[in-house]
Amino acid sequence: MSGMVFEDVRVFDGSANLPFPAQVRVEGNRITAVAPAGAPSVTRPGDVVHACGGATLMPGLVEAHAHLSWPSSVERFVPGMSLPVEELVLTTARNARILLDHGFTSAYSAGALNKRVEVALADQINTGGMPGPRLVASSIERTPPVAEDEKELSPGEVDEHGKGPEAVRAFVRGCAEMGARSVKFLLSGEDALQPGASQLLLYTEDEAKAAGDAAREHGVWLAAHAQAADAVKMALRNGFRVLYHCTYADDEALDMLAAARDDIFVAPAIGIIQATLDANPPPHFDMSHMKRSAAEVKARQQKLIPALRARGVRILPGGDYGFPFNPNGRNARDLALFVEWFGYTPAQALHAATALGGELMGMGHELGRIATGYLADLLIVDGDPCQDVTLLQDKQRLLGIMKDGRFHKTPAGFSPAVAA
Repeated sequence: MSGMVFEDVRVFDGSANLPFPAQVRVEGNRITAVAPAGAPSVTRPGDVVHACGGATLMPGLVEAHAHLSWPSSVERFVPGMSLPVEELVLTTARNARILLDHGFTSAYSAGALNKRVEVALADQINTGGMPGPRLVASSIERTPPVAEDEKELSPGEVDEHGKGPEAVRAFVRGCAEMGARSVKFLLSGEDALQPGASQLLLYTEDEAKAAGDAAREHGVWLAAHAQAADAVKMALRNGFRVLYHCTYADDEALDMLAAARDDIFVAPAIGIIQATLDANPPPHFDMSHMKRSAAEVKARQQKLIPALRARGVRILPGGDYGFPFNPNGRNARDLALFVEWFGYTPAQALHAATALGGELMGMGHELGRIATGYLADLLIVDGDPCQDVTLLQDKQRLLGIMKDGRFHKTPAGFSPAVAA
Protein backbone atom coordinates (compact mmCIF):
# COMPACT_ATOMS: atom_id res chain seq x y z
CA MET A 1 0.00 0.00 0.00
CA SER A 2 1.39 3.41 -0.94
CA GLY A 3 1.78 6.05 1.71
CA MET A 4 2.83 9.63 2.28
CA VAL A 5 6.27 10.87 3.29
CA PHE A 6 7.18 14.21 4.86
CA GLU A 7 10.78 15.17 4.27
CA ASP A 8 12.88 18.28 4.86
CA VAL A 9 11.07 18.72 8.17
CA ARG A 10 12.12 19.24 11.75
CA VAL A 11 10.08 16.91 13.95
CA PHE A 12 8.71 17.84 17.35
CA ASP A 13 7.68 14.37 18.47
CA GLY A 14 5.46 15.27 21.44
CA SER A 15 8.13 14.79 24.07
CA ALA A 16 9.66 17.85 25.67
CA ASN A 17 12.73 17.44 23.45
CA LEU A 18 13.61 19.98 20.79
CA PRO A 19 12.79 19.28 17.13
CA PHE A 20 15.18 17.18 15.06
CA PRO A 21 15.53 16.75 11.28
CA ALA A 22 13.83 13.60 10.06
CA GLN A 23 11.61 11.87 7.53
CA VAL A 24 8.16 10.69 8.59
CA ARG A 25 6.05 8.19 6.68
CA VAL A 26 2.27 7.78 7.00
CA GLU A 27 0.26 4.88 5.63
CA GLY A 28 -3.50 4.88 6.05
CA ASN A 29 -4.18 6.66 9.32
CA ARG A 30 -0.95 5.63 11.10
CA ILE A 31 2.66 6.74 11.25
CA THR A 32 4.70 3.82 9.94
CA ALA A 33 8.25 5.20 10.20
CA VAL A 34 10.29 8.05 11.68
CA ALA A 35 13.82 8.25 10.31
CA PRO A 36 16.25 10.82 11.78
CA ALA A 37 18.61 12.60 9.41
CA GLY A 38 21.28 10.24 8.15
CA ALA A 39 19.14 7.12 8.50
CA PRO A 40 18.02 5.19 5.39
CA SER A 41 15.09 6.72 3.53
CA VAL A 42 11.64 5.48 4.51
CA THR A 43 10.16 6.26 1.09
CA ARG A 44 8.68 3.38 -0.88
CA PRO A 45 7.69 3.25 -4.56
CA GLY A 46 4.37 4.95 -5.10
CA ASP A 47 4.57 7.09 -1.96
CA VAL A 48 3.57 10.74 -2.24
CA VAL A 49 6.51 12.79 -0.96
CA HIS A 50 5.97 16.24 0.53
CA ALA A 51 9.14 18.34 0.65
CA CYS A 52 8.28 20.72 3.50
CA GLY A 53 11.02 23.33 3.17
CA GLY A 54 12.34 23.05 6.71
CA ALA A 55 8.94 23.45 8.42
CA THR A 56 8.16 21.85 11.78
CA LEU A 57 6.10 18.65 11.83
CA MET A 58 4.36 18.07 15.14
CA PRO A 59 1.36 16.23 16.62
CA GLY A 60 -2.03 17.89 16.51
CA LEU A 61 -3.01 19.87 19.60
CA VAL A 62 -5.51 18.71 22.24
CA GLU A 63 -7.96 21.15 23.85
CA ALA A 64 -8.55 19.92 27.40
CA HIS A 65 -11.39 22.26 28.33
CA ALA A 66 -13.55 22.50 25.23
CA HIS A 67 -16.87 24.32 25.14
CA LEU A 68 -17.88 23.91 21.51
CA SER A 69 -21.42 25.07 22.19
CA TRP A 70 -20.27 28.26 23.92
CA PRO A 71 -21.28 30.53 21.06
CA SER A 72 -18.57 33.14 20.44
CA SER A 73 -15.68 32.42 18.10
CA VAL A 74 -12.96 34.30 16.27
CA GLU A 75 -15.30 34.21 13.28
CA ARG A 76 -18.51 35.33 14.97
CA PHE A 77 -19.09 37.41 18.08
CA VAL A 78 -22.21 36.47 20.05
CA PRO A 79 -22.99 38.93 22.86
CA GLY A 80 -24.63 36.43 25.21
CA MET A 81 -24.68 32.72 26.02
CA SER A 82 -28.16 31.82 24.84
CA LEU A 83 -29.19 30.87 21.30
CA PRO A 84 -32.28 29.25 19.81
CA VAL A 85 -31.68 25.52 19.52
CA GLU A 86 -31.31 25.59 15.73
CA GLU A 87 -28.63 28.27 15.89
CA LEU A 88 -26.94 26.54 18.81
CA VAL A 89 -26.59 23.28 16.88
CA LEU A 90 -25.13 24.99 13.81
CA THR A 91 -22.86 27.21 15.92
CA THR A 92 -21.53 24.16 17.77
CA ALA A 93 -20.69 22.48 14.47
CA ARG A 94 -19.03 25.66 13.25
CA ASN A 95 -16.92 25.90 16.39
CA ALA A 96 -15.76 22.30 15.92
CA ARG A 97 -14.49 23.20 12.47
CA ILE A 98 -12.86 26.36 13.83
CA LEU A 99 -10.92 24.36 16.42
CA LEU A 100 -9.64 22.03 13.72
CA ASP A 101 -8.74 25.02 11.52
CA HIS A 102 -6.55 26.23 14.38
CA GLY A 103 -4.65 22.97 14.79
CA PHE A 104 -6.69 21.27 17.52
CA THR A 105 -7.22 17.77 16.22
CA SER A 106 -8.68 16.54 19.53
CA ALA A 107 -10.95 18.08 22.16
CA TYR A 108 -12.12 16.99 25.61
CA SER A 109 -15.44 18.60 26.45
CA ALA A 110 -15.97 20.47 29.69
CA GLY A 111 -19.71 20.77 29.18
CA ALA A 112 -22.32 21.86 26.67
CA LEU A 113 -25.35 24.16 26.57
CA ASN A 114 -27.64 21.37 25.39
CA LYS A 115 -27.98 17.76 26.52
CA ARG A 116 -27.31 15.94 23.24
CA VAL A 117 -25.69 18.45 20.89
CA GLU A 118 -22.12 17.24 21.44
CA VAL A 119 -23.07 13.57 21.26
CA ALA A 120 -24.73 14.17 17.89
CA LEU A 121 -21.78 16.29 16.77
CA ALA A 122 -19.25 13.60 17.70
CA ASP A 123 -21.23 11.07 15.67
CA GLN A 124 -21.25 13.37 12.65
CA ILE A 125 -17.50 13.99 12.94
CA ASN A 126 -16.70 10.31 13.42
CA THR A 127 -18.74 9.27 10.39
CA GLY A 128 -17.30 11.96 8.11
CA GLY A 129 -20.38 14.14 8.03
CA MET A 130 -18.57 17.32 9.03
CA PRO A 131 -15.08 18.49 10.00
CA GLY A 132 -14.04 18.65 13.61
CA PRO A 133 -11.60 17.32 16.19
CA ARG A 134 -11.71 13.93 17.86
CA LEU A 135 -14.22 14.67 20.59
CA VAL A 136 -14.82 13.32 24.06
CA ALA A 137 -18.42 14.54 24.21
CA SER A 138 -20.19 15.75 27.32
CA SER A 139 -23.73 16.72 28.22
CA ILE A 140 -24.80 19.86 30.06
CA GLU A 141 -22.81 20.78 33.15
CA ARG A 142 -24.74 19.50 36.12
CA THR A 143 -25.59 21.98 38.82
CA PRO A 144 -28.01 21.46 41.71
CA PRO A 145 -31.56 22.72 41.22
CA VAL A 146 -31.67 26.50 41.49
CA ALA A 147 -34.34 29.05 42.21
CA GLU A 148 -35.94 30.84 39.26
CA ASP A 149 -34.09 34.09 39.99
CA GLU A 150 -30.72 32.28 40.04
CA LYS A 151 -31.02 30.62 36.65
CA GLU A 152 -29.08 33.34 34.86
CA LEU A 153 -26.07 32.15 36.87
CA SER A 154 -26.34 28.72 35.22
CA PRO A 155 -26.36 29.39 31.46
CA GLY A 156 -27.63 26.63 29.23
CA GLU A 157 -30.41 24.12 29.11
CA VAL A 158 -31.09 23.22 32.74
CA ASP A 159 -32.01 19.56 33.14
CA GLU A 160 -34.97 18.65 35.29
CA HIS A 161 -33.25 16.93 38.16
CA GLY A 162 -33.56 16.93 41.90
CA LYS A 163 -31.26 16.74 44.86
CA GLY A 164 -29.88 13.66 46.52
CA PRO A 165 -27.77 10.64 45.57
CA GLU A 166 -30.50 8.93 43.51
CA ALA A 167 -31.00 12.04 41.37
CA VAL A 168 -27.26 12.22 40.76
CA ARG A 169 -27.10 8.54 39.79
CA ALA A 170 -29.96 9.04 37.39
CA PHE A 171 -28.22 12.01 35.78
CA VAL A 172 -24.98 10.09 35.21
CA ARG A 173 -26.89 7.08 33.89
CA GLY A 174 -28.86 9.31 31.50
CA CYS A 175 -25.72 10.93 30.17
CA ALA A 176 -24.13 7.54 29.57
CA GLU A 177 -27.22 6.19 27.84
CA MET A 178 -27.36 9.13 25.44
CA GLY A 179 -23.70 8.55 24.49
CA ALA A 180 -21.75 11.13 26.51
CA ARG A 181 -18.26 9.97 27.44
CA SER A 182 -17.58 12.56 30.14
CA VAL A 183 -19.97 13.99 32.73
CA LYS A 184 -19.17 17.31 34.37
CA PHE A 185 -20.32 18.52 37.77
CA LEU A 186 -19.96 22.00 39.21
CA LEU A 187 -18.83 20.91 42.67
CA SER A 188 -18.21 24.49 43.74
CA GLY A 189 -19.45 27.86 42.62
CA GLU A 190 -17.63 30.53 40.65
CA ASP A 191 -16.62 33.98 41.90
CA ALA A 192 -16.73 35.45 38.38
CA LEU A 193 -20.49 34.84 38.35
CA GLN A 194 -21.25 35.52 41.99
CA PRO A 195 -18.70 36.98 44.43
CA GLY A 196 -17.73 34.46 47.10
CA ALA A 197 -19.32 31.51 45.28
CA SER A 198 -16.00 29.74 44.66
CA GLN A 199 -15.91 28.72 48.31
CA LEU A 200 -19.41 27.23 48.27
CA LEU A 201 -19.83 23.47 47.86
CA LEU A 202 -22.80 22.68 45.64
CA TYR A 203 -22.99 18.94 46.39
CA THR A 204 -22.89 16.75 49.46
CA GLU A 205 -20.37 13.97 49.95
CA ASP A 206 -23.12 11.38 49.43
CA GLU A 207 -24.07 12.97 46.11
CA ALA A 208 -20.46 13.05 44.92
CA LYS A 209 -20.03 9.40 45.92
CA ALA A 210 -23.16 8.52 43.97
CA ALA A 211 -21.69 10.24 40.92
CA GLY A 212 -18.48 8.25 41.24
CA ASP A 213 -20.29 4.95 41.72
CA ALA A 214 -22.57 5.58 38.73
CA ALA A 215 -19.66 6.63 36.51
CA ARG A 216 -17.84 3.39 37.22
CA GLU A 217 -20.99 1.36 36.66
CA HIS A 218 -21.78 2.98 33.32
CA GLY A 219 -18.27 3.45 31.99
CA VAL A 220 -18.03 7.23 31.78
CA TRP A 221 -15.47 9.70 33.09
CA LEU A 222 -16.20 12.47 35.58
CA ALA A 223 -14.98 16.07 35.38
CA ALA A 224 -15.31 18.69 38.08
CA HIS A 225 -15.40 22.44 38.23
CA ALA A 226 -13.60 22.62 41.56
CA GLN A 227 -12.41 25.97 42.89
CA ALA A 228 -12.63 25.47 46.66
CA ALA A 229 -10.12 23.23 48.42
CA ASP A 230 -12.96 21.11 49.77
CA ALA A 231 -14.36 20.69 46.25
CA VAL A 232 -10.98 19.41 45.06
CA LYS A 233 -10.87 16.90 47.92
CA MET A 234 -14.44 15.80 47.27
CA ALA A 235 -13.61 15.15 43.61
CA LEU A 236 -10.52 13.13 44.48
CA ARG A 237 -12.28 11.03 47.11
CA ASN A 238 -14.96 10.06 44.61
CA GLY A 239 -13.11 9.17 41.45
CA PHE A 240 -13.32 12.34 39.38
CA ARG A 241 -10.77 12.12 36.58
CA VAL A 242 -10.42 15.73 35.37
CA LEU A 243 -10.30 18.65 37.78
CA TYR A 244 -10.70 22.13 36.38
CA HIS A 245 -9.27 25.18 38.18
CA CYS A 246 -8.32 23.90 41.70
CA THR A 247 -7.50 27.52 42.48
CA TYR A 248 -7.90 27.41 46.26
CA ALA A 249 -6.32 24.00 46.84
CA ASP A 250 -4.68 23.88 50.28
CA ASP A 251 -1.74 21.72 51.41
CA GLU A 252 -3.96 18.71 52.06
CA ALA A 253 -5.51 19.02 48.60
CA LEU A 254 -2.04 19.28 47.02
CA ASP A 255 -0.99 16.08 48.80
CA MET A 256 -4.13 14.33 47.58
CA LEU A 257 -3.61 15.54 44.01
CA ALA A 258 -0.03 14.29 44.07
CA ALA A 259 -1.11 10.90 45.44
CA ALA A 260 -3.63 10.54 42.60
CA ARG A 261 -1.33 11.85 39.86
CA ASP A 262 -1.44 8.64 37.80
CA ASP A 263 -5.22 8.73 37.63
CA ILE A 264 -6.14 12.40 37.30
CA PHE A 265 -5.54 15.49 35.20
CA VAL A 266 -5.63 19.16 36.21
CA ALA A 267 -6.51 21.93 33.77
CA PRO A 268 -6.33 25.36 35.39
CA ALA A 269 -8.24 27.15 32.57
CA ILE A 270 -6.12 30.26 32.52
CA GLY A 271 -7.18 31.54 29.11
CA ILE A 272 -10.42 32.90 30.54
CA ILE A 273 -8.49 34.57 33.35
CA GLN A 274 -6.20 36.44 30.99
CA ALA A 275 -9.15 37.33 28.78
CA THR A 276 -11.00 38.76 31.77
CA LEU A 277 -8.01 40.87 32.76
CA ASP A 278 -7.66 42.11 29.17
CA ALA A 279 -11.37 42.75 28.52
CA ASN A 280 -12.63 46.26 27.80
CA PRO A 281 -16.38 45.93 28.32
CA PRO A 282 -18.93 48.52 27.21
CA PRO A 283 -19.86 51.11 29.85
CA HIS A 284 -23.14 49.40 30.76
CA PHE A 285 -21.39 46.11 31.64
CA ASP A 286 -19.56 46.17 34.97
CA MET A 287 -16.74 43.61 35.08
CA SER A 288 -14.96 45.08 38.10
CA HIS A 289 -15.70 42.12 40.42
CA MET A 290 -14.74 39.67 37.66
CA LYS A 291 -11.42 41.45 37.15
CA ARG A 292 -10.68 41.42 40.89
CA SER A 293 -11.41 37.71 41.00
CA ALA A 294 -9.25 37.09 37.92
CA ALA A 295 -6.29 38.90 39.44
CA GLU A 296 -6.54 36.77 42.59
CA VAL A 297 -6.86 33.57 40.56
CA LYS A 298 -3.81 34.45 38.48
CA ALA A 299 -1.69 35.07 41.57
CA ARG A 300 -2.79 31.79 43.14
CA GLN A 301 -2.37 29.74 39.98
CA GLN A 302 1.17 31.04 39.50
CA LYS A 303 2.05 29.39 42.81
CA LEU A 304 -0.21 26.35 42.56
CA ILE A 305 0.67 24.99 39.12
CA PRO A 306 4.47 24.90 39.55
CA ALA A 307 3.93 23.14 42.90
CA LEU A 308 1.67 20.52 41.33
CA ARG A 309 3.97 20.06 38.38
CA ALA A 310 6.93 19.50 40.71
CA ARG A 311 4.93 16.66 42.28
CA GLY A 312 4.32 15.00 38.93
CA VAL A 313 0.69 16.01 38.42
CA ARG A 314 -0.30 16.18 34.75
CA ILE A 315 -1.22 19.80 33.94
CA LEU A 316 -3.05 20.53 30.71
CA PRO A 317 -3.80 23.71 28.76
CA GLY A 318 -7.41 24.51 28.00
CA GLY A 319 -8.79 27.92 28.82
CA ASP A 320 -12.62 28.01 28.85
CA TYR A 321 -12.92 29.42 25.34
CA GLY A 322 -16.25 30.41 23.79
CA PHE A 323 -17.28 33.39 25.90
CA PRO A 324 -17.75 36.73 24.09
CA PHE A 325 -14.40 38.06 25.35
CA ASN A 326 -12.62 34.70 25.07
CA PRO A 327 -13.73 33.22 21.75
CA ASN A 328 -13.31 29.72 20.38
CA GLY A 329 -10.35 29.68 18.02
CA ARG A 330 -8.05 31.58 20.37
CA ASN A 331 -7.25 28.35 22.23
CA ALA A 332 -3.52 28.19 21.40
CA ARG A 333 -2.97 31.26 23.56
CA ASP A 334 -2.96 28.95 26.59
CA LEU A 335 0.42 27.57 25.46
CA ALA A 336 2.00 31.00 25.65
CA LEU A 337 0.42 31.56 29.07
CA PHE A 338 1.97 28.30 30.32
CA VAL A 339 5.33 29.77 29.35
CA GLU A 340 4.63 33.27 30.71
CA TRP A 341 2.80 32.35 33.93
CA PHE A 342 4.23 29.00 34.95
CA GLY A 343 7.81 28.94 33.65
CA TYR A 344 7.35 26.21 31.05
CA THR A 345 9.63 26.14 28.06
CA PRO A 346 7.75 26.20 24.75
CA ALA A 347 8.62 22.51 24.23
CA GLN A 348 7.21 21.63 27.68
CA ALA A 349 3.99 23.52 26.92
CA LEU A 350 3.71 21.67 23.60
CA HIS A 351 4.30 18.35 25.36
CA ALA A 352 1.37 19.14 27.65
CA ALA A 353 -0.87 19.96 24.68
CA THR A 354 0.11 16.88 22.65
CA ALA A 355 1.44 13.82 24.50
CA LEU A 356 -0.37 14.59 27.78
CA GLY A 357 -3.43 15.51 25.76
CA GLY A 358 -3.36 12.07 24.17
CA GLU A 359 -3.37 10.56 27.65
CA LEU A 360 -6.33 12.75 28.62
CA MET A 361 -8.24 11.47 25.59
CA GLY A 362 -7.64 7.92 26.83
CA MET A 363 -5.40 7.27 23.83
CA GLY A 364 -1.92 7.86 25.22
CA HIS A 365 -0.62 4.75 23.46
CA GLU A 366 -1.58 6.07 20.01
CA LEU A 367 -2.26 9.82 20.09
CA GLY A 368 -0.18 12.92 20.74
CA ARG A 369 3.22 11.67 19.59
CA ILE A 370 5.11 11.30 16.32
CA ALA A 371 6.26 7.71 16.62
CA THR A 372 5.76 4.48 14.73
CA GLY A 373 2.24 3.11 15.19
CA TYR A 374 0.69 6.38 16.36
CA LEU A 375 -2.28 8.00 14.68
CA ALA A 376 -1.44 10.51 11.98
CA ASP A 377 -2.87 13.66 13.56
CA LEU A 378 -0.21 16.12 12.40
CA LEU A 379 0.51 19.80 11.93
CA ILE A 380 3.01 21.33 9.51
CA VAL A 381 4.07 24.65 11.03
CA ASP A 382 5.85 27.50 9.32
CA GLY A 383 8.65 28.14 11.83
CA ASP A 384 9.68 26.52 15.09
CA PRO A 385 7.06 26.69 17.88
CA CYS A 386 9.68 25.35 20.30
CA GLN A 387 11.41 28.70 19.87
CA ASP A 388 8.24 30.81 19.70
CA VAL A 389 5.08 29.05 20.81
CA THR A 390 2.96 32.06 19.83
CA LEU A 391 3.34 30.96 16.20
CA LEU A 392 0.49 28.53 16.83
CA GLN A 393 -1.89 31.43 17.48
CA ASP A 394 -1.69 32.35 13.78
CA LYS A 395 -3.57 29.80 11.71
CA GLN A 396 -1.79 31.06 8.60
CA ARG A 397 1.39 29.54 10.05
CA LEU A 398 -0.33 26.15 10.01
CA LEU A 399 0.68 25.09 6.52
CA GLY A 400 -0.93 21.68 6.80
CA ILE A 401 -3.42 20.07 9.19
CA MET A 402 -3.91 16.29 9.11
CA LYS A 403 -6.36 14.27 11.17
CA ASP A 404 -6.51 10.48 11.01
CA GLY A 405 -4.21 10.37 7.99
CA ARG A 406 -6.28 12.79 5.90
CA PHE A 407 -5.56 16.43 5.24
CA HIS A 408 -8.07 18.89 6.66
CA LYS A 409 -5.81 21.60 5.29
CA THR A 410 -3.60 20.51 2.41
CA PRO A 411 -0.17 22.17 2.34
CA ALA A 412 -0.05 24.93 -0.26
CA GLY A 413 3.17 25.88 -2.03
CA PHE A 414 4.76 22.46 -1.65
CA SER A 415 5.37 20.28 -4.69
CA PRO A 416 4.42 16.72 -3.77
CA ALA A 417 6.04 14.07 -5.95
CA VAL A 418 5.33 10.39 -6.40
CA ALA A 419 8.32 8.21 -5.56
CA ALA A 420 9.50 5.87 -8.33
